[in-house]
Amino acid sequence: MRIYNRVAEKGDCIIWKKAIAEVMGTLFLVLIGTGAVVFGDSMLSIALAFGLIVIAMAYSIGTISGAHMNPAVSLAMFLNGRMSFKGFIVYVVAQLAGAVAGSVILQYILIQSGKDATNLGATVLAEGLTVSGEFIIELILTFLFVLVILTATGKNGDPHMAGLVIGLTLVAIILMGGTTTGIS
Repeated sequence: MRIYNRVAEKGDCIIWKKAIAEVMGTLFLVLIGTGAVVFGDSMLSIALAFGLIVIAMAYSIGTISGAHMNPAVSLAMFLNGRMSFKGFIVYVVAQLAGAVAGSVILQYILIQSGKDATNLGATVLAEGLTVSGEFIIELILTFLFVLVILTATGKNGDPHMAGLVIGLTLVAIILMGGTTTGIS
């Protein structure tokens, strides 16, 4: 019984470390990436901000939690058998908390800098694009991104290059999708 309690305590400690890492990673992703949308001057600057922060988080918190920072990634890991249902729930809750925290910090920065902090995050479709067209584009780009993540972090992936490959894939996806769907 005593050994079981030690294992359970150690396991609980590990899941909390992973949750905190996911909160931090998602917070920085939202703060830096969305900050680039608000303060940036081009799609390239936005794409690079998102891609570079993903690379930074992959090589920092990735060693703790895997740096999912996105419920779609956690869902893919769960469906792929690489995390438990409990872990999936903990990750998604942590990611949502991180996203809210990052948004609140960014809103504070915007207000302090005199920028309009209303209607942030509104997706604007490219002229002539329908909602169903946007959905299909988003579905394909999300599939591509998750496929790259699963492959780069899988047993045949190179752990030293995974973060770079994932971050650069995100840059490419935003350069294409950001001009059509706004990447919601």
